[in-house]
Amino acid sequence: MTLLRRFWDAATALDPAAAALDEGRRFALCRPGPLRALWTGAGLVDVTVAPIEVPTVFNRFEDLWEPFLSGQGPAPGYVATLTPEARELLRTRLVETLPVRPDGSVALAARAWAVRGARPAGAEGRRRE
Repeated sequence: MTLLRRFWDAATALDPAAAALDEGRRFALCRPGPLRALWTGAGLVDVTVAPIEVPTVFNRFEDLWEPFLSGQGPAPGYVATLTPEARELLRTRLVETLPVRPDGSVALAARAWAVRGARPAGAEGRRRE
């Protein structure tokens, strides 16, 4: 998700130790190459990996920022550990990196990966060991 990528890039620029919490680094499997390898490694053929992208538009930066103050999940949990001063530095750094439109809205994309594969011909009735 573009928002989380921007968040962790801003966080690690200010605090390199934040990289240990970055979901993009922690869950490297969630990328096209590793997903394809997982499916083919399970014996599937004709494996395709395709993005599903959904536009996410926030009316203003505060609509985007507020969920980070909840303390739930890796990114909000990280924000909860920050001093008020460090939190404000992160907030400022993040807003500087986002594509804020003239009307104050922020348009980003959320992405998921769809993976599809098929059993090899004749594999339907066989049990794999």
